[in-house]
Amino acid sequence: MKSLKGLLTGAVLLAAAALPMTAFAAGEIVIAIGSEPSTLDPQARDDGGERAVNDNIYETLMAREADGTLVPGLAAEPPTKVDDTTWQFKLRPDITFTNGEPFNADSVVASVTRILDPALKSEQLAYFGGLTGAKKVDDLTVHITTTGPDPILPSRMYWMKMVPTEYSKDPKFGELPVGTGPYKLEAFNRGQDIVLVANPDYWGGAPAIDKVTYRFVGESGTRLSGLVAGEFDVITNLLPEFVDTVPKSATVQGLETSVIVLSTDNEVTKDARVREAMNIAIDRQALADSLFSGYGLPARGQLVNPKAFGFNEALQPYPYDPEKAKALITEAGAAGKTVNLVGESGRWLKDRELIEAVGQYWTEAGLVVNYQIEEFGQYLTLLFDQENRPDAVFVVNSDELLDADRPMTQGYSMGSGFSSNSDADMKAKVDAARTETDVAKRKALYDEITKKAYDLNYLAPLLNAQDIYGISERVEWQPRVDAKLIVKEMKVVE
Repeated sequence: MKSLKGLLTGAVLLAAAALPMTAFAAGEIVIAIGSEPSTLDPQARDDGGERAVNDNIYETLMAREADGTLVPGLAAEPPTKVDDTTWQFKLRPDITFTNGEPFNADSVVASVTRILDPALKSEQLAYFGGLTGAKKVDDLTVHITTTGPDPILPSRMYWMKMVPTEYSKDPKFGELPVGTGPYKLEAFNRGQDIVLVANPDYWGGAPAIDKVTYRFVGESGTRLSGLVAGEFDVITNLLPEFVDTVPKSATVQGLETSVIVLSTDNEVTKDARVREAMNIAIDRQALADSLFSGYGLPARGQLVNPKAFGFNEALQPYPYDPEKAKALITEAGAAGKTVNLVGESGRWLKDRELIEAVGQYWTEAGLVVNYQIEEFGQYLTLLFDQENRPDAVFVVNSDELLDADRPMTQGYSMGSGFSSNSDADMKAKVDAARTETDVAKRKALYDEITKKAYDLNYLAPLLNAQDIYGISERVEWQPRVDAKLIVKEMKVVE
């Protein structure tokens, strides 16, 4: 392993030497992200590349500190309950979008209405289960309504970005965003970069960094070379074996769980024996040790993150039993049959390597694996296509609400998100848990759901990985638990 790392290090340093040293202005930084945003509409897609940029342009009613503590954002104070299905938000005064439109109750109503509109086909709806609408009380007061009691409504509003009432209707909205945040768009050069500049009228005070450029770099080695060469200031998904090679690195135990979603309806994977075989064929500890150099842990049989409410403490990682996996594949008559494994490359740390490693385990168990590594926009389309589900699709689920509700909706609830089962009973339990205000009963429902999904192998959870960043000497920044790249929290030190 050391000799391989040495060879890779030499290649990185040679590549870095070939790159020109970049002279940046004191208030300018460059961030390399793994995928180009498929859109800059903050409400349409569930796209990490889009969020990396838009988290600095748009804001939300509630916000989180770097450690995850929920605090008011555009709201002036924490919301209050009016009744079982209504929450009241008081808004900060005198805030405007960068096109001059006022931020007020009308903006909140427009934002809620827009994201719930079936015409938008938002991929983010799993964050907002149960929301029915919003109503203006006065310019700085709004009521947000739900189908039933919703104990995590404040957390949901940490995720919904507020959009301008009128301009959000413009066809150009997805390319030329306008928010209330500390930065505004200067340029979107498709296939190359996005440039943001500081919003001089930002209500929270001008940020320390004047300009940030996002470069789209899918190859982790290229991001690494650029950091070493001084071309980038922050890179995401730093390869764990190079933590000691870069100028600075920072890690945080994040909220992401990698998983393979298995279809319960497709020809090969509808057989429960095949799904069990696909789970126990995977050596998760080996993946954590060899691919992630210990910067990850085997997932404990569920999509819910260990830090989130609803995590089932009784579940353990699926056992690694390759011989039983082979026997189950043979018993099910699936030996030599093909499964399609859909994924992407560059968005998440070692995503392609992880996909191919899992596929190799399945091959050794007796299946034929057809890899479909797609461009990220097409990958998202396949991931959320509820009519033509892939046999198996890789995704990394991040649980920023710190509650089981979103992963339950995304991965377990029939017909929602990227779930691939037809289990009406499970969907009913997910729906019931959403409005259950008794904490113990709600937790018991989540335990039932995750245990059933575990026993029937609806999912193949893989790893809970740490977020690893490479940082230049000139930038000071402490990564956040929610993995947001909030530029106003960064500082340049020359």
